[in-house]
Amino acid sequence: MTIYNHILTQDDFVGQDELSYPFEERGLQFGDGIYEVIRIYGGRYYLINEHVERLYRSAAAIKIQVPYKKEDLYAKLDELLEKNQVTGDAKVYLQITRGSAPRDHAFPDEIEANLYAYVKDLPRPEEKLKNGVTTITHDDVRWDWCYIKSLNLLGNVLAKQAAKEKDSYEAILHKDGEVTECSSSNAYLVKDGKVYTHPAKKNILHGCVRMRVEAFCQQENIEFIEETFSLEDLQDADEVFLSSSTSEVMPILKVDELIIADGKPGPVTRTLQKCYEQDAGLPEEACLFSTAAAE
Repeated sequence: MTIYNHILTQDDFVGQDELSYPFEERGLQFGDGIYEVIRIYGGRYYLINEHVERLYRSAAAIKIQVPYKKEDLYAKLDELLEKNQVTGDAKVYLQITRGSAPRDHAFPDEIEANLYAYVKDLPRPEEKLKNGVTTITHDDVRWDWCYIKSLNLLGNVLAKQAAKEKDSYEAILHKDGEVTECSSSNAYLVKDGKVYTHPAKKNILHGCVRMRVEAFCQQENIEFIEETFSLEDLQDADEVFLSSSTSEVMPILKVDELIIADGKPGPVTRTLQKCYEQDAGLPEEACLFSTAAAE
């Protein structure tokens, strides 16, 4: 997938080959930083307000000063798309670290944050959205403050790799059998037409798409219940799905060796997928779940 040349930094725009930081950089040495992944459809941001707000919340939680005022960051992110002439489906990866300084666990004095953001093409995972995916279960060994979208992702990486080694799309994380979320997405169970998901506490990421799923449920008169469910509950689930900025609303057909219900994407998931496409402003010809597409 193409990575566009113009990259936003804390100072200005640079080319890919011009981006460099000292080896004593706190993001590299401590994972001392935060990030966001912002979805783009047809050259336009989706849920950018939610992502920017969460970025500033994460920064405040670990005491990092974002190099741009909020209104200036919005303008710079728009300029990032303009400079790269982005017109298709893509994503922006934005990262902020505490900065560069001699290695010491304590915060350095008078340090300036490092920021960079780049654009990468990202087509929709159409086949998986239509047909669903398989997952595994994995112990949730991450730190307790997962509501901060930090660079400390080793637990997530190990879980995702375990899924990859079993030819699965995702890993459903759990603590003592209680499902929290997935390695890079939020997890949901559907039973009797009701959607269940882990409460938005500190031990999960408060996903931007998760917030929209809740709104979609309200819109469609689907009961949205923030209540934990267990691995055992999956055995009786009518549907299971996940959500994220890159996966959208994704049906889960299998968890480990367990086939969910009839092994096909269910009606609640399909309704939420259609709501997602409408909310994202996708043109009719790009929709997979519109009335015309269904026909």
